[in-house]
Amino acid sequence: MRSMLRRAAALAFATVTAAVLATGTAQAKPADEWAGCPYGAVCVYPQNQNPAVSPSHIYWTYGAHNLSNQYGNHWVLNNQYDSAVVELCLSYNANDCTSSIAAGHGEYRDLGPINSLHLRPHYN
Repeated sequence: MRSMLRRAAALAFATVTAAVLATGTAQAKPADEWAGCPYGAVCVYPQNQNPAVSPSHIYWTYGAHNLSNQYGNHWVLNNQYDSAVVELCLSYNANDCTSSIAAGHGEYRDLGPINSLHLRPHYN
């Protein structure tokens, strides 16, 4: 009888330990990273990198971000939070913005005509 109780206790301990370890591992992993783009950022990937794997530029702050030497097709991923938006603009300093990408979305775009990105909060 004691042997069965010990086995049952050992099995219960092993089950709880495995559950705790599995939970700890899942929480330690950066679950919100997307294709190498950290949560809260907008990322631009190297030309013709398809699928997006490792960003060449990471933008964290709201406002205008001028681009240089970005030609051809690039992934632009908006991994910001709180429904923040990234606008693609034809001129420097976030002027002549022609399109936007919502949080949690990305586009594979020719950045040749795009000269700046404008990161901004979502306006209602």
